[in-house]
Amino acid sequence: MDDSDKNSTLKLAVITNMKIAFYTLGCKTNQYETQAMERLLLERGHTIGSFEESCDCYVVNTCSVTAVADKKNRAVIRRCRRKNPEAIVAVCGCYTQHAAEEVKQLGVDVIGGSGNRQQFLSDLLQAAAQRQYHETLDNALRRREFEVLPAGGLEERTRAMLKVQDGCTNFCTYCIIPYTRGPIRSAPLELAVEQAKELAARGYREIVITGIEIAGWGKDLPGKPPLWQLISAICQAVPELRIRLGSLEPRIITEEFCRELVKYPNLCPHFHLSMQSGCDAVLERMKRKYDTARYYESICLLREFFPGCAITTDMIVAFPGETEEEFRQSLDFIRKCGFADMHIFPYSRRPGTPAADMPGQLPNAVKEERSRRAIAVAEQMSREYRESLIGTTQTVLFEDREGDYFTGHTPNYIKVYAQGENLHNEIRQVTIREVFKDGVVGTIL
Repeated sequence: MDDSDKNSTLKLAVITNMKIAFYTLGCKTNQYETQAMERLLLERGHTIGSFEESCDCYVVNTCSVTAVADKKNRAVIRRCRRKNPEAIVAVCGCYTQHAAEEVKQLGVDVIGGSGNRQQFLSDLLQAAAQRQYHETLDNALRRREFEVLPAGGLEERTRAMLKVQDGCTNFCTYCIIPYTRGPIRSAPLELAVEQAKELAARGYREIVITGIEIAGWGKDLPGKPPLWQLISAICQAVPELRIRLGSLEPRIITEEFCRELVKYPNLCPHFHLSMQSGCDAVLERMKRKYDTARYYESICLLREFFPGCAITTDMIVAFPGETEEEFRQSLDFIRKCGFADMHIFPYSRRPGTPAADMPGQLPNAVKEERSRRAIAVAEQMSREYRESLIGTTQTVLFEDREGDYFTGHTPNYIKVYAQGENLHNEIRQVTIREVFKDGVVGTIL
């Protein structure tokens, strides 16, 4: 070892208790990976601080699903420098994976991509010790191994995310994620079950099964096991925990899927089915792998096997070339489906995707007007679903205090407000009285 190596080692040894703050943008998978990185840094003797305070290091875990997300990424990175000009600023995630040069121009100290979190953290610690720029990026499309990270966050234990899959091969025309996350990689079933048991032992009451496209789980494993086998194994392994599913591709909902999973009372009857449009012509331009008839078949199967279940979805309005008639078809379709909740997004032009170069790009005024109309329909359906719960008794997992109320969620993910003593992480029976704010209000039995 030469003198420079010795000096580097000494510097790394001295920096044993940095205060490091994280800012996470985007999906639940990003949130999961941030929580894993926090745990790994704690194990190395560091402290996790708040993004709102002065820290030794700021880590921004970015999203790049839209051009708007990229703008938010840049704003957050600039905030880090203003908070503490001497701090190490480290950036990872989907934005850096495809736009590293843009990030580098913001004067950051460490750049990592959307994978290899262990190497990213090592780079961060070396940058802090040596005050040298570090960058580690790979070609996401060549990834073949599922990265194993610790499950569970640092917050008071109520709900934990369990990542079981990474990557996507759908290549929808509006989406850059297949390029930033790479092909499908699945967690082995035994690993997922082991991590679920660990989360139960640590006191969590609910697990959210997450990934970039969890319907793809198993496609890269021997025998190509279906997703329901993984969910079944987890439900059986931790029967005392609620198991909630992340976003699902509608084609995965088959009679076999429903028949196998209806056996488990701890599986939450809440299904988020990706939709994006309720018009077949628009779905075809998006290169989605289903039409409205197949999507509606999935909804009917879920309601047959899980009566009263909450079905939620996402919808993109004003996609390139969307006519007023096509938009009206989408509105008619979502009314037919009767969703419990929806996320409405105006189309955001994403450079690097086929949709960005499609003819018929619509002006912002049209996007805003159609968003308002779709949101109005979605809000009415949400209210009707919540009204259907009035007078029923629901099992609620309480999480937070908001003013005079404790708030929690039912298995079908309806937010419940109730008054009581410290209810954090408690599961209680609640009689629903009325629709209230963004949920319902009830009385604890």
